[in-house]
Amino acid sequence: MKNFININNVKDYQDLIKESIEIKNNPYSLKKIGVNKTLGLIFFNSSLRTRLSTIKAAKMLGLETIVMNFNNEGWEIEFEEKTIMSKNSAEHVKEAAQVISQYCDIIGIRAFAELKNKNHDESEKILNSFVKYGSVPIINLESSCAHPLQALADAITIEEHKNKPNPKIVISWAPHPKSLPHAVANSFINMARMSNYDLVITNPIGYDLNPKVTKGINVIHNQEEAFKNADFIYAKNWSSYNDYGKILINDNKWMINKRKMEITNNAKFMHCLPVRRNIVVDDSVLDSNYSLVINQANNRTYAAQTILKKIILNEG
Repeated sequence: MKNFININNVKDYQDLIKESIEIKNNPYSLKKIGVNKTLGLIFFNSSLRTRLSTIKAAKMLGLETIVMNFNNEGWEIEFEEKTIMSKNSAEHVKEAAQVISQYCDIIGIRAFAELKNKNHDESEKILNSFVKYGSVPIINLESSCAHPLQALADAITIEEHKNKPNPKIVISWAPHPKSLPHAVANSFINMARMSNYDLVITNPIGYDLNPKVTKGINVIHNQEEAFKNADFIYAKNWSSYNDYGKILINDNKWMINKRKMEITNNAKFMHCLPVRRNIVVDDSVLDSNYSLVINQANNRTYAAQTILKKIILNEG
C-alpha cells in the first residue's frame, strides 16, 4: 500500500477487517517492523482519538512519532499554484511537503472541510497537495470528504458485535448546533457498501448526502420507519450538501433516544465521538449497555496499526 487516502485504496476490505482483529488480539507481535522509522502527524484541525490512537498504534510497531499542529504552530502554508505570496502565508506546500518527507517515513494529514465552497472541499487540496509534493506514503487522518481510519474502526466494531452475517445498519442524521462535514458519513457508507451490509440512511429532507456516495442505497426521511428491525444505529450529524454547509433545521426531533431505540431489533448504538450529549443522543442511550462508542474508540488504535503495517511492509 503506497497511500491510505480512502477505503478504495484497499484491495480486499474483508481481509483488512479480519487482519485488524487478528492484530488486536496480539498487538505487540509486530513491534519491530517500524524500528528506525518516523511517523509525522500533521494536524490542521483538532483531534483526540485520531491523534492518540495513531501515536499508540505507531509505538506498538516500533515507530517514532513527530506531531505538529498547523492551526497554531509552524508557518501558514500556501496551497495555490503560481500565487504571489504577499499575504499571510509564509511557506508553500511544495517546499513544506518535501521538507517533512525528509524528516518522516510516513506522513498523516488531518484537514477538515471548510464548508464554504463545495468544489474547493471536494478537491481535497491540502491532502492531495501532500500526496503530490511529498515523497513518502500519506495517511488520511480525516479530510474534507473522508475519514477512512474511523470507518475501519467502525467495521471492526460491527464485526465483533454482529449476530448475523448481513445486519441491518441505519446511519441516522442527528441534530447539532454547528455545521459539520460529511467525511465520517461518506466513509461509513462506503465501508458498509464494501461489507455488503443491509444499509439504510435516514435524514430530514434537505440533508441528503452527495448522491454519488449514496447511489443505490435506501434513503428514508422518516427516522422511526428507518429504525424498524435495525441491528445497529449509527448517529452522525452532517450539514446540508445541496445547500452546502448550511443548518436547515435546529430542533431535537431527530435526537436519538431510548424510545426510538426500542423500535429496533435490540440494536447497538454507535457514534464516532466526540458527541453532544442530549442533543445528538440522550444520556439513557449513550450510557446504556448497548452503546458501542467506547469500543469504537478503542478500535481506532487497531485500525491505525493495521494501515501502518500495510504501508511499512508495502502490502496490498
